[in-house]
Amino acid sequence: MRLILVNPRGFCAGVRMAVDVVDQVLDLLPGETIHVFHEIVHNRHVVGRFRDRGVRFVEDLDEVARGGIVVFSAHGVSPAVRERARERGLFTIDATCPLVTKVHSECVRYARQGYQILLIGHRDHQEVIGTMGEAPEAVRVVESVEDVARLEVRDPGRLVYLMQTTLSTDDAGAIVEALRARFPEIHSPPSDDICYATTNRQRAVREVAPECDCVLVVGSRNSSNSVRLTEIAANAGTRARLIDDAADLDFGWFGGDEAVLVTAGASAPEDLVAGVCRALLGRFGGTLETRELVDESVEFNLPVTLKRMMRERGREPMKVRVEAPRVGGAEYGE
Repeated sequence: MRLILVNPRGFCAGVRMAVDVVDQVLDLLPGETIHVFHEIVHNRHVVGRFRDRGVRFVEDLDEVARGGIVVFSAHGVSPAVRERARERGLFTIDATCPLVTKVHSECVRYARQGYQILLIGHRDHQEVIGTMGEAPEAVRVVESVEDVARLEVRDPGRLVYLMQTTLSTDDAGAIVEALRARFPEIHSPPSDDICYATTNRQRAVREVAPECDCVLVVGSRNSSNSVRLTEIAANAGTRARLIDDAADLDFGWFGGDEAVLVTAGASAPEDLVAGVCRALLGRFGGTLETRELVDESVEFNLPVTLKRMMRERGREPMKVRVEAPRVGGAEYGE
């Protein structure tokens, strides 16, 4: 078997920052009960590992005792959630990805200017729910090209679209094209809302998948960007499987001499990728190679409240940096 590991893959800067926030809080406050509002990121292994360390994940802030500690997940929350946290006197640490915060800010700004906002995304996704909460009276969610034909707008001249950051660039592009055809005066955000990591991971799969027999995407089923990677592979004509880890592998999928592209969604830890490689090479033998398509080195600052907490305890905060995973050795089955 020929395994091709494509870079970039796995943790993006926003996920790394959110995971690091919870790690730091656990380290700074031993013995305290740490709550996270929603899953910190959409990966069952990341969530499970934190749960094993005592973190409580909640869907309702009323589950947190008054004055308790709560971390907001990477997907962002609405102003109503922040207000509820204040009412209950909770100590909050905001691990929202800065690129999601950017979309929130755009939503607020356009709503104040009197625009009707068409938010391209999945209405049940936590990121979209949080963004809608910034200006619920001004936002309409658009999930598909078919939705565009059914839209009723107040004023075609005061219309703007925004996007969920983890969409498929193919699907989003088709929806934008339909919006522009129906509403030629529609405004676009000042810069692309789909995040750099989503775009880069999709580009990598789009370019390499056509030379492979199969694509394996390591990621959880509630991870929007992971699901999109499987769709991108399918659009390129290559069969794709979304797996949480090596335990999800079915060796019956393979003859043993395929070229298999292995990648990971932006919230999937690299040790899960290594486990998949070990399992395949252990069963079929073969080679492992890496394709570097984009040099991705992005840094995000830790939340202000966490940095203040760290300094109070004599620790100097650092930016959260994400670099390409390094491959080789027994960890990957070589």
